[in-house]
Amino acid sequence: MPKDNNPYSFSSLMGFVSDNFVVIVLVALFFFAGAFTGATWKENKMLKSGTAGTAGSPTLAGNPTDPLAPTGPTEAQLAALPEVSNDDYLRGDADADIILVEYSDYECPFCQRFHPTMLEVMENYGDQVAWVYRHFPLSFHPNAQRAAEAAECVGKVAGSDAFWTYSDAVFEKNGELGGSLTPAAIDEAIAEATANTQAVTECLNSGEMTAKVNAQMNAAQEAGVSGTPGTFVVTRDGAQELIGGALPYAQIEAIIDQYL
Repeated sequence: MPKDNNPYSFSSLMGFVSDNFVVIVLVALFFFAGAFTGATWKENKMLKSGTAGTAGSPTLAGNPTDPLAPTGPTEAQLAALPEVSNDDYLRGDADADIILVEYSDYECPFCQRFHPTMLEVMENYGDQVAWVYRHFPLSFHPNAQRAAEAAECVGKVAGSDAFWTYSDAVFEKNGELGGSLTPAAIDEAIAEATANTQAVTECLNSGEMTAKVNAQMNAAQEAGVSGTPGTFVVTRDGAQELIGGALPYAQIEAIIDQYL
């Protein structure tokens, strides 16, 4: 059979593939590896910058020093922050010079990192600083909403001290689980709060606290929070500032001291 000299024929193409098979495979491997690396890098950036999650849902703030971190709220947004009321769970003296209003997510690794910082603040500042915890469960944390509603049920059944005991326990368990909170861990935290487990479970399963959690989350967004943790510094004279992200203790201390 005469040799096919047409470079576009099927036989010529197959010959080229056969002669260069190893090179073609290597090129394909490099291409797909590059695409995968790029997609992973983009996802990490989205998580850090607050652009991940589902449409219409709040997103993760990420590393506060990241250049893609969201900017601070406007004066109008700060003014929209709901005042501290009897519906809030407050740790410390209600007449403190400064109240730190934290919007947080029990399954968020940055919130977990920030929680010990807030405990240190409360220990070191005594009655000068109080701490209010509000909910901002992120849509891509599968157990964050349930954990938030459970906290509210614990507070309803057993009071403020139990709410804070539960909160400390949940963050501790989330850390032990590597940031993958489970329903079982939530149940364990409820038990550690020494609440009536049956009453809390009935409250949780009824969905009674869903509206309260969602209302806090919506209010946070209106006040300029775009991720977790988002903590407002509120002073007696009405000054307000948003601390975005899990800042270390030294930076939180410097901010607080400006207002004392």
